[in-house]
Amino acid sequence: MTSDTTKARYAAFAAQVEASSPRDRWLVLTHDNPDPDALASTAALALILRRRFRRRVTVAYGGMIGRAENREMVRGLRLKISHLRHLKRRDYQRFALVDAQPWTGNSQLPDETIPDLVFDHHPLRKATQKARFIDIRPDYGATATILAEYLEESGIAPTRALATALVYAIRSETQDFGREATGPDHAAFDRLLPRIDRRALAGIQFAPLPVTYFHNLHRALESLAGVGTLVVSNLGKVDQPDIVPEIADLLLRMEGRTWALCTGIFGDRVYLSIRTNNPRADAGNLMRRLIGKRGKGGGHGTMAGGFVEIPKTASDGGRALERYLAERFVRALERRPVKLQPLSVAAPASARPAPDKEAESGGAS
Repeated sequence: MTSDTTKARYAAFAAQVEASSPRDRWLVLTHDNPDPDALASTAALALILRRRFRRRVTVAYGGMIGRAENREMVRGLRLKISHLRHLKRRDYQRFALVDAQPWTGNSQLPDETIPDLVFDHHPLRKATQKARFIDIRPDYGATATILAEYLEESGIAPTRALATALVYAIRSETQDFGREATGPDHAAFDRLLPRIDRRALAGIQFAPLPVTYFHNLHRALESLAGVGTLVVSNLGKVDQPDIVPEIADLLLRMEGRTWALCTGIFGDRVYLSIRTNNPRADAGNLMRRLIGKRGKGGGHGTMAGGFVEIPKTASDGGRALERYLAERFVRALERRPVKLQPLSVAAPASARPAPDKEAESGGAS
């Protein structure tokens, strides 16, 4: 059963949508380079708008869908989502923003546009309150959980594909309930699980990885540096921004580390991802302190992301800016940047396999 909070907010949401003209076209947007939570949440909202309110809806994104699992999610579940370069914004009269908030620099919502609907699970930004309807729940582990509750309240049963997308979104956003998951996330997951396509879910989780992934991983390992419980990796130029948070997640699994920062250069920006396993931390606040007025970013307790524009005068393509941001990260966590030292991932001599004497002598006679 949905909570009283969801019942009240759904009623306000329904009133907002019904107040719009049935002839209006809706554009449902999410943040650039969408992740599973964004992809599943936009699909759920689009289904509600189409089926419950008979509205014409297009789901769109900016940037790219780069991570192998995310591409397989769109392909395997046949999610209907378009890149904004194929659309004309003037064709739409109503706007919804999902898993993001307006005017934060990470979506393609026009600056002059006040969104009709905003759904997100990150902390509320002051400017977001200008939107006509908002449902912001920082106490939820995933935006997909909010929209799963809206589906239930609307009386719409999700398709197998949508149920699969929502389950994968909740699992990935909360790292299998190990990161910032709450009771509603568990409840939504349990309701949806019997409806999923398990073969499709397995295909997403174990999507084939391109060779470029391993190139990026190699660069990440080569550029590792650490001090105390902090670990940093500056990737340099990357072929997609999605690899930055993917590597940050991996770095945090390093034994003895409680904070990780990964940076990468894509286009004219340096992208950053922060991860921590400290449950009392505020990674979003740390991200905003790091980038200041030079870029945009945010997040919540244990994870955050953002970007900084590379100055046009930079002759090194942004590598110095990457190093500068790493030093700020170290300093912000009360460590001395001069103590940041390269980390070797080479196996110690004692752990290397002994030479094969038989092979060295030419093999058995």
